[in-house]
Amino acid sequence: MQQRVLITGISGYLGRHVAAELLTQGYEVVGTVRSVAKSEGTRAALAAVTNVDRLSFAIADLTSDDGWDAAMAGCTFVCHVASPFILAEPKDENVMIGPAVAGTTRVLTAAKRAGVRRVVVTSSIVSISAGKPSGRYGTDSWSDTSADIGAYAKSKTLAERAAWEIAADGAFELVAINPGFILGPPLGETGEGTSEALLSDLIGGKMPMVPDIAMGMVDVRDVAALQVAALTAPGANGHRFIASTAEPVEMSHLAAVVRAAGFMKAPRIKAPNFMIKTMALFDRSVRAMVPQLGVRVAYDNQATFDVLGWVPTPIETTVVEMATAIAK
Repeated sequence: MQQRVLITGISGYLGRHVAAELLTQGYEVVGTVRSVAKSEGTRAALAAVTNVDRLSFAIADLTSDDGWDAAMAGCTFVCHVASPFILAEPKDENVMIGPAVAGTTRVLTAAKRAGVRRVVVTSSIVSISAGKPSGRYGTDSWSDTSADIGAYAKSKTLAERAAWEIAADGAFELVAINPGFILGPPLGETGEGTSEALLSDLIGGKMPMVPDIAMGMVDVRDVAALQVAALTAPGANGHRFIASTAEPVEMSHLAAVVRAAGFMKAPRIKAPNFMIKTMALFDRSVRAMVPQLGVRVAYDNQATFDVLGWVPTPIETTVVEMATAIAK
């Protein structure tokens, strides 16, 4: 009998890749969408890369209790991928934090009621190192939510903490995947586009200078493969896994890589920090960069290799393939 997996946020950039990986490996997949219209483009995008005979959709929203029990029915596993991700810093941080925390709580309590065996939550490295000084961090580290870390980092940290609290009674197994900044070619038009927008700006000449930012990064296909591996990997239960380059990748390095691949509009000059801080006074999308300026954070990702068998895609390959895909 095929095991059934529920994916929250299947219509998104990462959700589609997780669905493709699950379907390719023979799982039955139920994907939550906020509307029927969201399912049509997702099915078409997945049909282009894998067999979708075992794919179905359920209407459910992170902001409502409706539909979750029906969506969970018969599921052995849950991949909780959905979470609001807006590059611009919102005027009210609760616009992002509220749905992330309440949504995670809603999904995991429904999983508990349904008797799901294991839940894999997509968290982030910003749950590990945001608000921390330059250095190397592992999965025992948590971001400092009392610091000025921005709404997105705070939302991911608080949502992951909520997940561990809900799972503390052992009613189901829990694994967290903590990816770095996710890059890689999209499957069809996702309508989300945060990663896509950044790279599009980079290769399209809309970013005249690169900020002094370096981040842990990862290929979207690697994150999807790790999500699926974490569903059944022995020794994964109760653990967090960092899915990111161990060393931070400079934005200027990405620009150089895509320039070498023929995208000559990618910037060559690094923006001074004072310029970014000045721009941040007027632009909320720039404001989100300020806490990261000049910070260099590395990660201890060894457990991801040892337990989940990760074979990472070189980030240079990732960014060139993504640039090529979105330039079409």
